Order: sequence, then C-alpha cells, then structure tokens
Amino acid sequence: MTKKIAWVTDTAALLNEDFIKEHNIHVLPLSVVFEDGVLRETVDMTQDEFYDKLRKTKAHPKTSQPAIGEMVSLYEKLKEDGYTCAIAVHTSSQLSGTYQSSIAAGEMANFKVYSIDSKIGSYPMMKMIEYGQKLIKEGQDVEYVVKKIQDVTDQTALSFIPSSLSQLHKSGRVTGTQAFLSNLLNIKLVISFDNGKVEMKEKVRTFCKAKKYVTDQFREEMQKNPMEEVAIIHCNNEKEATGWKADLQEEFPNLNTLVLPLSAAVGVHAGEGTTGLSWVTF
Repeated sequence: MTKKIAWVTDTAALLNEDFIKEHNIHVLPLSVVFEDGVLRETVDMTQDEFYDKLRKTKAHPKTSQPAIGEMVSLYEKLKEDGYTCAIAVHTSSQLSGTYQSSIAAGEMANFKVYSIDSKIGSYPMMKMIEYGQKLIKEGQDVEYVVKKIQDVTDQTALSFIPSSLSQLHKSGRVTGTQAFLSNLLNIKLVISFDNGKVEMKEKVRTFCKAKKYVTDQFREEMQKNPMEEVAIIHCNNEKEATGWKADLQEEFPNLNTLVLPLSAAVGVHAGEGTTGLSWVTF
C-alpha cells in the first residue's frame, strides 16, 4: 500500500509561503513572549511587526516552542485526513524542546511521526525537506528517507555575525561588561552551529573582518565539496545581505545565492541587523 506522508516543520526554518504551498508543508509556529502577551511567528505577527515591537519593548522578550497541544491536534488531524505517517524536521534540540515534544505528541495522538533533530535552523531545514521529498518521489521507503535526512544533519553549516552584543546581553548570552567593551571597540563575534549547539568561533575587529572569516570558511568548503547553492541569512538586514550576495556572485558566478530572513526566535537573541551564511553539502 502506498503511504501518504505528511511533512511537518517549525518556523525556525522560516519557509516562505510559496515553498510551503508547493511542498505541502505543515508548519508549527514558535512564539515570542512579550510582557504584554505571546505572539506566534507568522501567525500573530509579521517580521516587520516583530522588529518594530522588539525596538519598543522595555522588558526583553523570551521565546517559546510550539505548544504540545497544537502538535497533538495537528497529528490527530493528519490521521483523520488519511495520512499514514509524518516526517517532522525540527530545530536543534540543543536550543528548543520542539523535537522532543514532537515525539511525545505523536505518541499522544497515536500517530506515527518520524521526528528529526536538524541540529540547526533556517535554510538547512528547508534543504532537508526538499531532499527528503525528492527521495520519496524516487520511490524510496520512509525509513530510508529518514536515515538519509539524518545523515544530512551532519553536513550543514550556519554562521552568523550579530550586529551588536546588546541583544545577546539582554537575552543573557553575554555580560554587560562584554557588551559594553564590544560596542566600544567595535568587536564582532562569529557564532556558528556545532553539532546542534551555538558556539562562538571567532572574535575580530570590524564587520568586514568577521564577514571575511565566514566567507573564508565557505570558500574552503567549496574547494572540498563544490556546492550549487548558498544562503545569506539575516535579521531584518536585507541591505547588508544583498551586498554580501553581490560579493559572492562576483567570486562564484555559477552559484545560486539566496537571501533569506532568519526566524524571529533568532532575532530575539542575536538582534536586528544580524547577518550570516548557511550551506549544506550533499
């Protein structure tokens, strides 16, 4: 019997509407908890509304994973609609409980869910879904596809450069002294995902040097594993991202270079103006 497979993710991937419709993705929203209430990403607020509210708020907001009740309701609905199972690609379990909740919600709904810890966020999650759907169309069985996607989780990269450390200080990621000295001396950090965790990789003077560090990492990877696509990711900083795209296209004219916004959940911690690069090697 042919299996009817549902695809599920969360807004850490921040897929655009065209991709969601084309690939029939069910998206669970992450939430931002402001002092005057909780707003679900892409449901209760747009990106512009989020950053406008972030600039004006006095108390620093927090982030929250999708409610488990919402997950259970989705899986029950999928079962009612005749789906055999779901493949759910979620943001890193080191940063959010979404992956664990997905497993629990599947059990509560008595519905088979293949939950995958992407060990990352953003663009690579989109590529995992694309890759998995391609394998399904080729006739591969679900268990094989899940295993192949899990393999891809170790072949991804995402590095970003916070615009300043003020937002990281507000979210408790750095001390006030570190933030003050960084802003005073124009110190820029390069922060990367490493096996699901977010770690500081480099500390340099000026944004240009930080961008060069990340670009050098990408260039080295291209020499080992040539890629057809890369994503420039940003927190409401399309101008800087577009400039970075132009630089990459000059060096790699045959490279498909995307410019993609980061989730509001990232914006809460990294801050408006953050930019970076992300890629996947297959």
